[in-house]
Amino acid sequence: MDLARTEVAEAAPRRRGSATRLWLVALPVVFFAVFFAYPVAAIVARGLEVDGVWRLGRIGEVLGQADIRHVLWFTTWQALASTALTLLIALPGAYVFARFDFRGKQVLRAVVTVPFVLPTVVVGTAFLALIGRGGLLDGLWGVRLDTTVWAILLAHVFFNYAVVVRTVGGLWSQLDPRQEEAARMLGASRFAAWRTVTLPALSPAVAAAALMVFLFTFTSFGVVQILGGPTFSTLEVEIYRQTSEIFDLATAAVLTIIQFVAVGAILAVHAATVRRRETALRLVAPETTARRPRGAGQWALLTGVLASIAVLLVLPLGVLVQRSLDTPGGFGLGYYRALASDDGGIFLVAPIEAIGNSLEYALAATAIAVVIGGLAAAALTGRAGRLVRGFDALLMLPLGVSAVTVGFGFLIALDEPPLDLRSSWILVPLAQALVGVPFVVRTMLPVLRAVDGRLREAASVLGASPWRVWREVDLPMVRRALLIAAGFAFAVSLGEFGATVFIARPDNPTLPVAVARLLGRAGDLNYGQAMALSTILMVVCAVALLLLERMRTDRTGEF
Repeated sequence: MDLARTEVAEAAPRRRGSATRLWLVALPVVFFAVFFAYPVAAIVARGLEVDGVWRLGRIGEVLGQADIRHVLWFTTWQALASTALTLLIALPGAYVFARFDFRGKQVLRAVVTVPFVLPTVVVGTAFLALIGRGGLLDGLWGVRLDTTVWAILLAHVFFNYAVVVRTVGGLWSQLDPRQEEAARMLGASRFAAWRTVTLPALSPAVAAAALMVFLFTFTSFGVVQILGGPTFSTLEVEIYRQTSEIFDLATAAVLTIIQFVAVGAILAVHAATVRRRETALRLVAPETTARRPRGAGQWALLTGVLASIAVLLVLPLGVLVQRSLDTPGGFGLGYYRALASDDGGIFLVAPIEAIGNSLEYALAATAIAVVIGGLAAAALTGRAGRLVRGFDALLMLPLGVSAVTVGFGFLIALDEPPLDLRSSWILVPLAQALVGVPFVVRTMLPVLRAVDGRLREAASVLGASPWRVWREVDLPMVRRALLIAAGFAFAVSLGEFGATVFIARPDNPTLPVAVARLLGRAGDLNYGQAMALSTILMVVCAVALLLLERMRTDRTGEF
């Protein structure tokens, strides 16, 4: 009888936990259904449905166009090339951050992460200032550059370097080096030991990083739009062109479907590699594997990685600052002072007001992303069944589905009561929050899963409500991760461009939208103001990353 009572008492918290988890899932599911699935479905339906009849034959018509096939080819080719180049350049950096301990390592980690959270518009602007027409390297030694493709590839490496360093380096720092040392003692060469012991252990992380880089470059928008001009377009850029310039919603809808299918396949493969990485390895504390470089070879490797970071990551940002200060009258703050004037006629307000607008929107988007992402992460801490894995994949879709489609879908779908939000300020934060939620989930989920579930069960057995269990058990342990998640959500919301370019009003532009519009106008003043705004945005993101890096307690590489 006592045993039966004990089993009933232990089962009750589990039943309450399952019920609570369903309630936690409800709000994120509703949020994604209303503000993601519905707008995307609306624009696809608008493009393919005519008088109530679906024109599926339009898919074959679109794919039969030579210019569309060229867009598909370039999108895939540049994504593969960008991924290979990023791995080639960033893997040595991952090793250095994983195995070496040197002065300034924490600050350098923040430096290499800054490009990842920078708006793609700023990244494109930085490389335009470096190697574009009239850039720092254009005309050097009498050579005129025609390097559009290389500029796009290097900009993608710049943007995704941190993905490889944090994903691969985070796992590499936890691999026990004694396994490789044992292979060396048995007579294996250094390369053979690395190939047979370390590389198989790293392969899931390398695959996961490669898939994420491929995803981000396959859906690239701001970088290609600024650097590619009219010659080169990715699917995302072509969707924007078909929607906003040609007004061919049918073609845009077909391209959206193609991108959605491709992104779904990439995320499915990525989920499989992540599960393999989580279950196949025995790991040690990262602090026990990092040592000061020893020998000329290791010091040379460290020096080479630092030099590559300086040239590839720091130089473009430095040139961005230099161009913002290089006025016709000499170096000074003339372009910054010009931001307070609206004489250019591009906006209804002075460009400097975009700073305040962006901060307000980003703060609202961060609050939404933390609530939705926090609830989703809490719901995902249970047993990982198919339903849970499907929900986890759903949360990642906004990172790969066309932000242009989402933004234009907002205007089409959210135009009738009770969701007539076209004239509401909340529309921009809602679109930005869609991008911030995945970062909140990815940051909080590992910490929540590390909490001993027996603590929650014990609190429930003692009569604590689910809210009190969260407040007394989970919150003290995840408070720091919650702040880090909020910081990442703020940074990515600040730089969101693809959806915001459609829905930001002319009297309330955001910083990325203001930069893009200034770059689209001729004249040194407009270009200089774009550089000045980009520099301000870069500084805000850099400060946020430095603060986050100081708050971080684990060095496993999770974003």
